[in-house]
Amino acid sequence: MTEFQPEDKKRILNRLRRARGQLNAVIEAAESGAPCRDVVTQLAALSSALDRAGYAIISGAMKGCIRDEDSREDGDLTPEELEKLFLMLA
Repeated sequence: MTEFQPEDKKRILNRLRRARGQLNAVIEAAESGAPCRDVVTQLAALSSALDRAGYAIISGAMKGCIRDEDSREDGDLTPEELEKLFLMLA
């Protein structure tokens, strides 16, 4: 299976942690009865953070898939599988 480069892994984890913080903000806003505008703004930030994390994950997988077919390891994505995952984010 393709391992992420340390800098990619750090970037992905930072984005996911940011998304976790934004999810907590959405929950707190909803629990406290915050105005709809505030809740939706937090939801939009969360959605964007998750999208960016997904793209970073796909980008890391793409780096591993650039290898020739003969050097791929078990668990590596095929280009077709990678395209399907990428389109799921679109």
